[in-house]
Amino acid sequence: MITMIAGEIANFAAYAFAPAILVTPLGALSIIISAALAHAILQEKLHTFGILGCALCVVGSTTIVLHAPQEREIESVKEVWHLATEPAFLLYAAIVITAAVVIIIRVIPHYGQTHVMVYISICSLMGSLSVMSVKALGIALKLTFSGMNQLLYPQTWAFTLIVLACVITQINYLNKALDTFNAAVVSPIYYVMFTSLTILASVIMFKDWDGKNASQIVTEICGFVTILSGTFLLHETKDMVEGSSQSLSLRLPKHEEEDEGLDPEGIPLRQLDTLGPK
Repeated sequence: MITMIAGEIANFAAYAFAPAILVTPLGALSIIISAALAHAILQEKLHTFGILGCALCVVGSTTIVLHAPQEREIESVKEVWHLATEPAFLLYAAIVITAAVVIIIRVIPHYGQTHVMVYISICSLMGSLSVMSVKALGIALKLTFSGMNQLLYPQTWAFTLIVLACVITQINYLNKALDTFNAAVVSPIYYVMFTSLTILASVIMFKDWDGKNASQIVTEICGFVTILSGTFLLHETKDMVEGSSQSLSLRLPKHEEEDEGLDPEGIPLRQLDTLGPK
């Protein structure tokens, strides 16, 4: 628990020093470390495809790091507030909030228990706004610690309230998704949607791709897609053993159909009784 808290604090601090388009995709490295430690300490088997997935995550992360945009110089939280109140990002935020409200009110009552994308969509949409607010708050704290007090500005506290609201909503629906569906299915889908929307929000708000040519942008996208491929491969094969081709169940055991009345070969037991000697 202590190491997890320390890691989250470090992740929070990273947003104050690097673009979100760089920090968020690198979260896949935690998946690699978890898989390696589970294999070394817990003696969990790592399938060959799992090793390949780890390698893809490393290659993708390296590609993004080498071609990531430089962090823009910001000297006041007011500058971040100005970026957040530009028409393009206000439109994005309005679409995100409207979509989340519609899903909560209209979609969840009918499809929340049967479609994994419902809960994950809310988590990812609100997560993209929370990351932008976390980055703004991180910049404010960084400037404050360097001698320029940003706690006097109301914008700092406004970003704090937005962070709290978004994070609470995000955690609530993520827990519902994990309670309803298999974690091995929820985790990779959530990572893909959350990271994609966060990158989109960062590009709109902080204009991370301004001044970059098409080849640099395409290279970053390719690195991101490589990470996604490695993440999916690692999650989909984590329960496989060598020589097995069984695929992962998409539902929790409580949602799987029970084959009552069948013997191990799938033959109805009642039929076996009728075939016995009389």
